[in-house]
Amino acid sequence: MEAVTILLYLNIFVYVLFILGLIYGFTKIKSFKNKDLTPKTTFSIVVPFRNEEGNLPHLLASFSKLNYPTTLFELIFIDDVSEDYSVKAITKWRMENGLFHTTVLDNVRISNSPKKDAISRAIPIITNEWIITTDADCKVDENWLLTLDHFIQSNDVSMLVGAVTYDANRSFLHSFQQMDLMSLQGATIGSFGLNKGFMCNGANFAYTKKLFQDLNGFKGNESIASGDDVFLLQKAVSKFPEKIHYLKSESTIVHTKPLNDWKSLFYQRVRWASKTTSYESDYGEILAMGVFFGNLSLVVAFIFCLTELLYWHLLLILFLIKFTVDMVLLIQTGRFLNKGKFLFPIFSSLLYPFFSTAVALYTLFGSYEWKGRKFRI
Repeated sequence: MEAVTILLYLNIFVYVLFILGLIYGFTKIKSFKNKDLTPKTTFSIVVPFRNEEGNLPHLLASFSKLNYPTTLFELIFIDDVSEDYSVKAITKWRMENGLFHTTVLDNVRISNSPKKDAISRAIPIITNEWIITTDADCKVDENWLLTLDHFIQSNDVSMLVGAVTYDANRSFLHSFQQMDLMSLQGATIGSFGLNKGFMCNGANFAYTKKLFQDLNGFKGNESIASGDDVFLLQKAVSKFPEKIHYLKSESTIVHTKPLNDWKSLFYQRVRWASKTTSYESDYGEILAMGVFFGNLSLVVAFIFCLTELLYWHLLLILFLIKFTVDMVLLIQTGRFLNKGKFLFPIFSSLLYPFFSTAVALYTLFGSYEWKGRKFRI
């Protein structure tokens, strides 16, 4: 057992090194402040949706408040065979807000990924310079486009990654999701600070139409159901690293909804994790392995303690080491995303190794459900 104990501690040590690197990288990304510039960037906001009748009004209301000339952006909604009144919700809003250039298209399935197909469906009709993707269950800040424009005018950039956070209540389920997403956002920002950006969120993702075409869009990963954001980012980073930036600004944070049951959360995280083995980023793959083995080590140590093969105080030491370094990254990220507010850190940290390990192992052989459809991994 001594050799096993050493291995467990070694895994945690490697994990800590990775997280310390992300903490350092996070400090390298400086917040962007708007400048005194006249808006000039043209945007096409693409929103794929399926059965989002209850969420679309909130997104549309936030679009109505955008502090940006309506002549400089358009809205393109792609309906992926909705079975509710999502399209009617958009039509009603469009009739009440005639100043907005709004288009609704039906999705055309050509691959295993409905979202990639939806974005590809919009590309031919886009005449604006920049494409922005977001989700139907989101809300955007009134200065979202304005800040993007100011950053674009101030930098030589072709792709921008932005932050996403949850509008969570005080329940444990929502708080757990908030901390999980914060860890992913912290890793995203930290990796960009290390010049190793590999992860983003399609709910707040912008790139030029020219870049999309230069990268041949989603060609090469059409068979993978998810990853419309991550795979495109990694292709861009491999070819044009100097043109890819993280935009850290409170006015570009996109707010989305957490899920309301554990089964849906599990399937969502399986969907996210399923693309890890297809990463083009070596750093992303190595980091994912380091995080997996760090969490797995705590699970194994717990099992060994239950079978009296390991002392409980050794597990406690492992947990406290991991918890301490995790909290530093979470506090950094929380100050940016949520004004430092988050609940149940210890309870979430106790559950997380078991949850993340289960997700990772399930992706090796399982399938998942999303938006009423079943996907093979």
